[in-house]
Amino acid sequence: MDKAFSPGDIESRIYAQWEASRYFTPSGHGPAYSIVIPPPNVTGTLHMGHAFQDTIMDALIRYRRMRGFDTLWQPGTDHAGIATQMVVERQLNAEGLNRIELGRDAFVERVWEWKKKSGGLIANQLRRLGASVDWQRDKFTMDPALSRAVTEVFVRLYQEGLLYRGKRLVNWDPVLKTALSDLEVVSEEEMGSLWHLRYPLEGSDAYLVVATTRPETMLGDSAVAVHPDDERYRHLIGRRVRLPLTTREIPVIGDTYVDPAFGSGCVKITPAHDFNDYEVGQRHGLEIINIMRPDASLNDNVPAAYRGLDRSIARTKVIADLEALGLVERIEPHKLTVPRGDRSHAILEPLLTDQWFVDIKPLAAPAIRAVEAGHIRFVPENWSGVYFEWMRNIKDWCISRQLWWGHRIPAWYDDEGRWYVARDEAEARRVHGLDASVALRQDEDVLDTWFSSALWPFSTQGWPDDTPALRTYYPTSVLVTGFDIIFFWVARMIMMGLKFTNQVPFREVYVHGLIRDHDGQKMSKSKGNVIDPLDVVDGISLDALLAKRTTGLMQPQMKPAIEKATRKQFPQGIPAFGTDALRLSFASLATQSRDLRFDMARVEGYRNFCNKLWNAARYVLMNVEGQNATSEGAQFSLADRWIRSRLSAALARAESGFAEYRLDVVATALYEFTWNEYCDWYLELSKAILFSDDASDAEKRGTRYTLIHTLEALLRALHPLAPFITEEIWQRVKLSAGVSGDAIMRSEYPTPDAARVDSRAEPEMRWVMDFIEGVRQIRGEMDIAPGRKLTVLLQNSRPIDLEYANRNVRYLSRMAGIAPPQVLPQGEAAPISAVALLGTLEILVPMAGLIEPEAELERLAKRQRKAEADLNKLEGKLANAEFARNAPAEVVAKDRSRLAELRTEIGQLTAQVARVNALRAAAPP
Repeated sequence: MDKAFSPGDIESRIYAQWEASRYFTPSGHGPAYSIVIPPPNVTGTLHMGHAFQDTIMDALIRYRRMRGFDTLWQPGTDHAGIATQMVVERQLNAEGLNRIELGRDAFVERVWEWKKKSGGLIANQLRRLGASVDWQRDKFTMDPALSRAVTEVFVRLYQEGLLYRGKRLVNWDPVLKTALSDLEVVSEEEMGSLWHLRYPLEGSDAYLVVATTRPETMLGDSAVAVHPDDERYRHLIGRRVRLPLTTREIPVIGDTYVDPAFGSGCVKITPAHDFNDYEVGQRHGLEIINIMRPDASLNDNVPAAYRGLDRSIARTKVIADLEALGLVERIEPHKLTVPRGDRSHAILEPLLTDQWFVDIKPLAAPAIRAVEAGHIRFVPENWSGVYFEWMRNIKDWCISRQLWWGHRIPAWYDDEGRWYVARDEAEARRVHGLDASVALRQDEDVLDTWFSSALWPFSTQGWPDDTPALRTYYPTSVLVTGFDIIFFWVARMIMMGLKFTNQVPFREVYVHGLIRDHDGQKMSKSKGNVIDPLDVVDGISLDALLAKRTTGLMQPQMKPAIEKATRKQFPQGIPAFGTDALRLSFASLATQSRDLRFDMARVEGYRNFCNKLWNAARYVLMNVEGQNATSEGAQFSLADRWIRSRLSAALARAESGFAEYRLDVVATALYEFTWNEYCDWYLELSKAILFSDDASDAEKRGTRYTLIHTLEALLRALHPLAPFITEEIWQRVKLSAGVSGDAIMRSEYPTPDAARVDSRAEPEMRWVMDFIEGVRQIRGEMDIAPGRKLTVLLQNSRPIDLEYANRNVRYLSRMAGIAPPQVLPQGEAAPISAVALLGTLEILVPMAGLIEPEAELERLAKRQRKAEADLNKLEGKLANAEFARNAPAEVVAKDRSRLAELRTEIGQLTAQVARVNALRAAAPP
């Protein structure tokens, strides 16, 4: 093996071998285990959230594959209607073109070209991350077979009366000029104004004052509403007011929707431009007056002075004109909730348009029952409550979008405006008896992207045909998803899966948290804190990272702050850590928390772990290759039995972690075993056997056998999390371990073995380790050179202490650097010694001759002064109320922990000074 682990030299080579050998293809043997990848949008490249999620899915698939399951990880990408159309339109704009000039067919062809390019980038990223998806089955939501499934679902829903077309108020994006579903609306609080306007009462000099945050919409008012029990206005119900700036009069109505305590208690009602007003208008039969064009400019239903004005300009003019008429009572600052499109970030308008809708409640009812009955289990379980809350209050789903990119709605219109839903135009003519003389045109709109995504688990397996894949891999085993798309995607998949297959689409839903930056902030381009997962794998220079983060900013003024923060966090850029270190970091983050902080220090720690594993393998091979490492005739030492027992315990924790979707538990169990037990202890303990002249061949054979077989099992255990390094090392060790196989993923995952749990070896080895650590602590505190052999006396020993000490002299002598321990006779005074405690046993290291008292006291005094200065400074800092109040909680906790460490250190130094003074006092003059 090479001296150093270099992930860049092995990862691409190994993945190419896996793919060429088709190791990711389902085996066709064993129980089926399948996962569909949440299809990434073909709008660019994978981000850290994708990489985190893909690591989880790949680990689950690799684990089940090694457990003998017939595994399928279904790959694919989503056409992402709005997002993709926006990307391509921006490209056209940069070329001085627009889609209208280009025309629909040419534009769609341009999008397909972009898809081929972007889809290839995503596939390359997945390969670099080690994703063991079955590339032979790669799907795209607009593939012909999947498009056929989309059409089939649309037609069947329509035929059953569960899909309809109607004029309804929808969320309208005036930038993208399309309807959006409620889930595509991002509502945030913003500061605005509350205008109090006077509406004159007909036949009177009096007026009503209405409060509004959108004064321009008054031009579309149909009524003024008051609460029917409001004593101030109840007598006015049925009268009329003159609508300012227009020639219309509108009624005063009574409705319990009105909150008498808000504003004046009078509310303007604009049914065409407010969802609540629309419901009021329906109850009272009010006129619905649309005053907006698709681009949010005012149309011909308003007075001539306002026609064609953008809504914001119209607002300014309306207020100015009202003020000139003395009809503005007052204007107040007001915090309001503003709806914006999740893609364009434009302020949305409620707009009355013709759209297609799914009657969703009949589909929601069985989906609710499926989770209630336990046919689908959410992990963690608390997410089922979120699911129920939304599903029990679900509203009809607007599925039409005024876009060009996507699945075109399978409906055709004649010249009279009648529509015919069918799988194609020929079917529409045949079913409805329309001959060639009747001109038909297909609906211009496309379907919401989430409509096709809702079919993903079964459309990818060949539905509506009854295919072997559908029978074998559907329902899928688990859906791995973030909590942010439970409504967008998870709920809709459950509804559609039950409706069209009579089965749930997955047995379990593992809901993971979202990756944040090291400060807990959401990663976004505007914040300049986005990290490309491949930059962590391959490394990136500071200049290249700055260019990535500041190019194409929507808010160029943010560039200096982004550059400053980037330089502070990554002064030298990001070093190359390799895929395995990144994947192990992700696994360790996979707790049940909602927000998961990604810290580069964690990745660095796992890179060090990979290096540790690599070096351990080199040591093992150097001492095992070409040697007899069989178990036949072998004699197993205490350390051998102990490490096999500890391996079984680690495997039990890993098995439990996989079963409970706690990859953090898996990662921690295997990390701690590898680093703390196998490398730090067992490899060192093995030297006491292998390098000993008095160890027998049988003992050496037992140690060699344990070294290689523990390593080989450990590699298999780590493989789902760290596939590349484990494959590379496993190929080197399998021969010495006496195992066969062409790839580690095709070997069996190691399982805990109750027969290997050694209840005698574990406490004895714990005693040995504590003894060694006690001596090492004394050596460290007294600054004694590691190579200096020490005398050790045992006091207050029990019989078991002496038994352990006598049996394990070879370990104690080598690893603690001591002569064989001597028992201090009962009643004999102990020399001045440094002491370590092991239960009741006192481990004494006589100090005479080990140190020069005067020099040691000077060294200790210097350390004491520094520790006390640090302590005083930290105590003052923590006593500062302003610091405690404003500093981040983790900073305060870190400082308090350091304070405790300093106090402990000062106590130890004081005790050591006392021992040295006693030694000086006892020295002959």
